[in-house]
Amino acid sequence: MAQIADNQGPAESTYSLYRRGMELLEDASFEQATEPLSEAARRAPEKSSVREALGRAYFRTGRYAAAVTEFQAVVEAQPVNDYAHFCLGRALSKTGDTSRARHHLALASNLRPERDDYRLYRERLSAAG
Repeated sequence: MAQIADNQGPAESTYSLYRRGMELLEDASFEQATEPLSEAARRAPEKSSVREALGRAYFRTGRYAAAVTEFQAVVEAQPVNDYAHFCLGRALSKTGDTSRARHHLALASNLRPERDDYRLYRERLSAAG
C-alpha cells in the first residue's frame, strides 16, 4: 500500500494506518479509530476492509449517516457480504430510514440464516413498525 509523508515524521503506510485503526477499534477507542481509518480510506477507497472498519468506528461513535456511507460502499463492492448488509441495515435504522434498513437486514438474514443476531434485529425492526 502507498506511503505518504507528512510534516509529523516518516510516512505511515496505508496498511499501518488500517492496523492502528483496527487496534483502536479492538480497544473500544472508537473516536480515535476514526482518524487513521479515515486516512486509510481516503488513500485506498477501494479497500472494503478499510471501509467496513471505518463504518464500524463511525457507528460506535453515533455518526450513523457516515457509517451508512461506508457500509454502502462495501455492499456495492461486495453484494453478498452478509455482515456489510447487516451493518448497513443497523446504521440505516439509526438514521430513521427503516424501509431501506429492513431490506438490508432481510438480505443479511437470508444470506446467513444461521445468524440469530441478524434475524433478531430484522424482527425487532419489523415489529417496531
